[in-house]
Amino acid sequence: MKLVRLRAPQVKSKISYHFFALTCVSGWSVAYVFTRLALVHFSVYSLGFLRYAVASVVLAALMPVLKIRLPAPRDLWKFAASGATGFFLYMITFNKGAAIETSATSSIIIATAPVITAMLSGAVYKEKLKIFQWIAIVVEFAGLLILTLWDGVMSVGRGIPWLLSAALSVSVFNMQQRHLIKSYTGLQASIFSIFAGTLMLSVFTPAAIGELMTASPKYLFYLALLGIVPSALSYVTWSIAIERAQGVSKISNYMFVTPVLASVLGFFIASERPDLGTIIGGGTILFGIFIFNGGFQSKRN
Repeated sequence: MKLVRLRAPQVKSKISYHFFALTCVSGWSVAYVFTRLALVHFSVYSLGFLRYAVASVVLAALMPVLKIRLPAPRDLWKFAASGATGFFLYMITFNKGAAIETSATSSIIIATAPVITAMLSGAVYKEKLKIFQWIAIVVEFAGLLILTLWDGVMSVGRGIPWLLSAALSVSVFNMQQRHLIKSYTGLQASIFSIFAGTLMLSVFTPAAIGELMTASPKYLFYLALLGIVPSALSYVTWSIAIERAQGVSKISNYMFVTPVLASVLGFFIASERPDLGTIIGGGTILFGIFIFNGGFQSKRN
């Protein structure tokens, strides 16, 4: 008797993982801008649940179109673990930290995730980074320091432990996704992890419903945007990028782009003109990404 594989049908495509990784971090940059706006009305816990409730509804509606198959019962615990780290724990710790610390502090702390991911990948999957890639990570982190410390706006406070916990949570989530895509597609891995995380966050439903009923159209818009873009869209494209790159450390590096994009969004949405520190820091980060992806490496057969 033959065993039936659980992977959903995949559409052959030549689109590189770089495209999906950039799409993901572009969506995540929206979260930095709109989370702080949404927290003016919603509480930390309610926003976490409602954001992923919206994402779950959108993804559930797309499942028949995408022909997503249900996971095997024996693997449900794996999706539960992934949902716990990537969504339940991350959402709570990130929102708690973002509510206390400045956006500059939040961005630089969360930006430690690629380094943590690279270290975990080396320990678990034996994914070894080359020397020039470690140099690139140092260059990118230096760019973040320039970006956040140029005007001396970084602050250190009681939100730091929450943000460090969030960075660790998303790093562990990256590792879990890398494991799940051995048996499932990137879409399956991300969608069912989101469902699991939303189910856990549903413990905050009573308070969330009350806040939802009193929210003005402006805050409902913020909520919908957070649920669709940095939640449903970004995590799906992130898992696809992991699947196509065949290595977590290759794409976690793109997380350094998020603060740069967040600064650009701040300019267009909040009329925040980027200063010299943003330009220099952003340029340094992009230069680091160029190095990481072998920009100075000669092509050899």
